[in-house]
Amino acid sequence: MTAKIIDGQQVAASIRAELKAEVQQLKARGLTPGLGVVLVGDDPASKSYVTAKERACHEIGLFSDDNRLAAATTQAELLKLIGKLNTDPKIHGILVQLPLPRHLNESEVLLAIDPDKDVDGFHPVNVGRMVLGQQAYLPCTPHGVVQLLVRSGVALKGAHVVVVGRSNIVGKPLANMLLQKNERANATVTICHTGTKDIGYFTRQADIVVAAAGHPNTITADMIKPGAVVIDVGVNRVADASRKTGYRLVGDVDFEAVKAQASLITPVPGGVGPMTITMLLFNTVESAKRMFA
Repeated sequence: MTAKIIDGQQVAASIRAELKAEVQQLKARGLTPGLGVVLVGDDPASKSYVTAKERACHEIGLFSDDNRLAAATTQAELLKLIGKLNTDPKIHGILVQLPLPRHLNESEVLLAIDPDKDVDGFHPVNVGRMVLGQQAYLPCTPHGVVQLLVRSGVALKGAHVVVVGRSNIVGKPLANMLLQKNERANATVTICHTGTKDIGYFTRQADIVVAAAGHPNTITADMIKPGAVVIDVGVNRVADASRKTGYRLVGDVDFEAVKAQASLITPVPGGVGPMTITMLLFNTVESAKRMFA
């Protein structure tokens, strides 16, 4: 058996085409969805990520308000900017790029964002709504995982999903999404983490394994039952002298070995990654659409 590759680039492109059509319809009604982006400091990875988000906004026709602040920006200055974006009718979603410089209080900043513009889905109000199964902005990476599964034809109802990792960004929200009683979930979910004595004991029972541990080769072939679906959320740098950069990106899964066991698998890069920005766009368009609700 050789697993079929789930092409995240292709799925993301399909969703973006749908969003572009929706944005055109909103513009015809006099509304352009807007995303307010805040980047503090000069972290190269964050700058690259924000640039990619702004490019994606342009691609589907969103208005992007780019706010790049010096690393020395104070907490008061940052909160003042967020307050301005909260009340700006042109802005339907607010993204504060993390991590922030160490002198800034990240929790206070995220709490200051209007929950109705929290398109990252990190505000406690949206987390609570998600857990209760209410209308909420879903965190982008786990929402992207769900979209990959659904659009790849994977049956979630009654499936046993093992999520390896319990972060607030991926593991916990994804588990909550998958156990909800709706047509895109209704799975039985097990969460494994660093305190789990034998992760393989659980993953070998799983119909779907989601690796979000943050360590290369966390999931090996002997941990996967034949025919299981494997979603790799991890992005790790490993040394590679043959590359110009001196490294290459790998996930949390031993890809070459596991793809001989699985029925479907995501690569790294090109799997879950492209979905994260796409679901941010999705949430921003949803926020704008609610203006007409």
